Amino acid sequence: MADLLALSARYIDNDIYEGAGLVNRPTTELSEVAPGIALIEAFSHVVAFRTGDGLVLFDTSLEAFAGGVMKSLRGWTDEPVSHVCYTHGHADHVGGTGAVLCEACDRNRPRPQVIGHENVSPRFRRYELTNGYNFTINARQFAPATELRMGGGEPGGKPAARRFGPDPWVQPDTTFRDRMEFRAGDTRFELRHAIGETDDHLWAWVPEHKAICSGDFVTWVFPNAGNPQKVQRFPLEWARALREMAAMEPELLLPAHGLPIAGKARIAGVLDTIASALEFLVSRSLDMMNAGARLDDLIHGVKLPSHFMDKPYLKPVYDEPEFIIHNIWRLYGGWYDGNPSRLKPAPDAAVAAEIAALAGGVAKLVARAETLAATGREEDMRLACHLAEAATLAEPENREAHAARAAVYGARRKAELSLMSKGIFGWAERESAQKAGKNDV
Repeated sequence: MADLLALSARYIDNDIYEGAGLVNRPTTELSEVAPGIALIEAFSHVVAFRTGDGLVLFDTSLEAFAGGVMKSLRGWTDEPVSHVCYTHGHADHVGGTGAVLCEACDRNRPRPQVIGHENVSPRFRRYELTNGYNFTINARQFAPATELRMGGGEPGGKPAARRFGPDPWVQPDTTFRDRMEFRAGDTRFELRHAIGETDDHLWAWVPEHKAICSGDFVTWVFPNAGNPQKVQRFPLEWARALREMAAMEPELLLPAHGLPIAGKARIAGVLDTIASALEFLVSRSLDMMNAGARLDDLIHGVKLPSHFMDKPYLKPVYDEPEFIIHNIWRLYGGWYDGNPSRLKPAPDAAVAAEIAALAGGVAKLVARAETLAATGREEDMRLACHLAEAATLAEPENREAHAARAAVYGARRKAELSLMSKGIFGWAERESAQKAGKNDV
């Protein structure tokens, strides 16, 4: 069993980064990080408090991890679960709830009380309305391996029929708007709503332990405040929530992803750094928007200082600052990006056909895309993607164009750091490889 607190202290105190796989380990292994407090590492962690009057769980991870989570939990204690608190309604945080309730039923124990913010149930309804869309974008974002883990079955098994999330979604029994408190045994749990990654997020202060359950406000990667395929995120409000947590002077921080952190000064430094990075992106973006800049100006003009990115808990291996700028624009400025030609644009295929004609044919676009991609420079790779995309839009059945598009996006995927970029570029690579008759990608 890893000493998670010692590991996080070593990384934070020495600015050491040894890879995302060492701080986010979906092993279902349980570690008791303080007397009566356990963290089970899974796709999203489960945090358990032993109160003497029932276990209080924060989140239940993905449905596919529920069996391993419950096995580890029962290796630690046989105390019944009295409460399940959803930090928010994402599938990787609530998917295992059915297994918790089934265990209580099988053992003839009272049904645990499920608590969440009042926006959790509307989220679940939206997921049902957009099941196919969410299955597709999550398969693209996490492709290819995690596609098997979204709708049931064990990792490595076959997925349910394009199901996004558990079936059914387990609704909260008790909801609240701003704040809620409850007791289990001698332990008080103070739940506070804040928006950040989602509009239904809570974080918890547990005063007897001077501990905070932070959910996805701290994830040991750059904050997921810009996801290009998901609904609005709220970076400035995210930073405010982190500062509210710091004001409690916690001595133990229990995140839903990554390593737990101990020590008042260490936690305060982490919370302040993450909040400052988000505040920097918002303030610089708003300065440029207020000066009349276009979205394109923000994307290529707002750069986060490197001292933020050097932190082991702020690496852009999932989301990245450039995507957050898009979300800042969407939140404060709407969907129009400031380019009049894109207000009511011609179809992409028509624009691509015109570009190909002006260039002297699709072959010219393909050749130039390959030349640019061969340099390996980021600015050239961006241009190469535009040209390769135009080539296949202009002639959708052109196998040579698709072969070039697959190669360009494949090279782009390998050069990227964030999972979101790799997922989308990899999806495009596989799509064109198939159309080009290459099935080994």
